[in-house]
Amino acid sequence: MENDVATLLSRHTEALALFSDRVHAVRQEQWDDPTPCTEWSVRDLVNHLTAEQLWVPHLVVEEADLDEVGEAYDGDVLGAHPRRSWDAAARAAREAFAEPGALERTVRLSYGETPAVAYCAQMTTDAVVHSWDLSRAIGAPEQLPDALVAFALDEVSPYASELEASGLFAPPIEPPPAHSHQARLLALLGRRA
Repeated sequence: MENDVATLLSRHTEALALFSDRVHAVRQEQWDDPTPCTEWSVRDLVNHLTAEQLWVPHLVVEEADLDEVGEAYDGDVLGAHPRRSWDAAARAAREAFAEPGALERTVRLSYGETPAVAYCAQMTTDAVVHSWDLSRAIGAPEQLPDALVAFALDEVSPYASELEASGLFAPPIEPPPAHSHQARLLALLGRRA
């Protein structure tokens, strides 16, 4: 278990670093550009992931529930300095998950009580997939690190068929012939590589 936790924390750190790299590559004129996420601009996408990171310390460290945090992170959380806002939120999330005993806790999410270790895995996968979205939107290299792709594919495969019903994901698509693991991951989440 200790090795699994170390691997998870390593993947989480790598995923945040990958997304950070892309955030810092956004040119000033690209913040309003579209992304593969329907109806989201580059700024909307970065704002979404930043807000997700801001929740982590409350849910994991403080063991708060959604009602206690309320609407604190609804709307724009990037302000005038999107990169700095992302960096601070990512650092706080990384530190929260890495706190001793944090991944042994249970968090209260919108769909019920969830082991913190599962929450961290979901957050890692989200950062991996959205790194691809952001890469495509800004013209950055789209090839994701193999270890992160494998992690995300293992994480999402068991419940991929249920994601469309949530209304937050596009329907899965058929991956291209001779598909790579990355193409398969993206196809499961309704994205064309």
